[in-house]
Amino acid sequence: MQATRPRRGLSQLWERQHPARRIFTGFVILNLVGWALLMLPMSKQGPGGASWIEALFTAVSAACVTGLTVVDTATHWTPFGQVVILLLIQLGGLGVMVFASLVGIVVVKRLTLGSRLTTAQEAHAAGIGGLQSLVVSILRIALVVEGVVALVLWLRFWMRGEDPLHALWLGVFHAVSSYNNAGFALFSDNLMGFVDDPWILLPLAAATIIGGLGFPVIMQILKHAPHPRRFSMHTWLVLVGTGSLLLVGTVAIALLEWNNPGSLGSLSPGTRILESFFHSVQTRTAGFNALDIGQFEPETLLVMDVLMFIGGGPAGTAGGIKITTFGVLAAIIIAEVRGDTTVTLFGKRLSRAVHREATTIALLAVGLCFAATLAIMHLTDIDHDRVLFEVVSAFGTVGLSTGITASVGTPSQLILIALMFIGRVGPITVATTLALRPRRLMYELPKERPIIG
Repeated sequence: MQATRPRRGLSQLWERQHPARRIFTGFVILNLVGWALLMLPMSKQGPGGASWIEALFTAVSAACVTGLTVVDTATHWTPFGQVVILLLIQLGGLGVMVFASLVGIVVVKRLTLGSRLTTAQEAHAAGIGGLQSLVVSILRIALVVEGVVALVLWLRFWMRGEDPLHALWLGVFHAVSSYNNAGFALFSDNLMGFVDDPWILLPLAAATIIGGLGFPVIMQILKHAPHPRRFSMHTWLVLVGTGSLLLVGTVAIALLEWNNPGSLGSLSPGTRILESFFHSVQTRTAGFNALDIGQFEPETLLVMDVLMFIGGGPAGTAGGIKITTFGVLAAIIIAEVRGDTTVTLFGKRLSRAVHREATTIALLAVGLCFAATLAIMHLTDIDHDRVLFEVVSAFGTVGLSTGITASVGTPSQLILIALMFIGRVGPITVATTLALRPRRLMYELPKERPIIG
């Protein structure tokens, strides 16, 4: 009996932890396990194992579904290492606690209250009722989308001359990478070899968009598609925001890069439009590139910075501050300019707690990106627009790069690792984990109003 008491004590301690701390701990463990596996000699091509920074950076980038790399995924890692990366992408994309809950459902046929609360927070569920069916639905949606995209890609890679088994592996890997908004590719030039192939680029773009909507939106679309009036404010905000940002990104990239010989200038008009759309999609935290991002104009990089910073929908595989946060901030500004006493969106009034949360997330993200950009600029001699692009790409878990990731040095790479982790887990979750009060304050201080503006 004495041998079982420590296990029971640890289990009870885990159950008592705040959901934010459990999510934080789960992602830390996932990253450490991935790091250890990629350090094994069997993970790296050639003699010896990968260096600690190569393995750590790749593991965090995969688990946090970012896609930034310091080594060539196609040639540096063995098939075993690539499988490890694929599993990290899947686990990190759908959520550590979601998968843990799925295991609990399958093995013990039930979830503890602590597991329900943690999974509900990670999946942004409205409550813990029906959580088991929610977890199963999340996995089912992911597998269906990944399966369909993998099938299309397999056929296309096969038609392009790949061996059938290798074409299948390429299809599965890139389908999982795209749906989870990871951006890892098994080609040394990412997807630049398929710059004019819509049968490769459009399925990947579709998977990226679907994964970036978030599970609540996908499930509501499946349930109420014939009756869009039943969509919630959240769903409308994500759908309208996604469509608007995709359009803005496509138009901006096309206009700014149309005559640039290093990017769109040498392509046919149809391919230019395809590439403008594809790279607008990729700024939504996916990270695949079919053009050399390092050849883009500074103005284009700045537009992409904004798109990467905003990101995709909550409770999905995308990063950034999220479309909903951006939409709420925009609504607050409009209401303040108009002199409205309340903030409304799609016929509904926003809670003041939402105002505070959106402002907190945005300011934390801005401060974090500013500090990281300043630090890396101090550590390197790289110009600020490329450093800012790298920093926002890491925080937004995007993975697009102008080609400086491997050359910024270990200290800067550690900063990018921290950004990827915080970007995936969420600045609020990280801050809550580090500064969580053991109890609520039972008093309020006197009010006073400073002069604003």
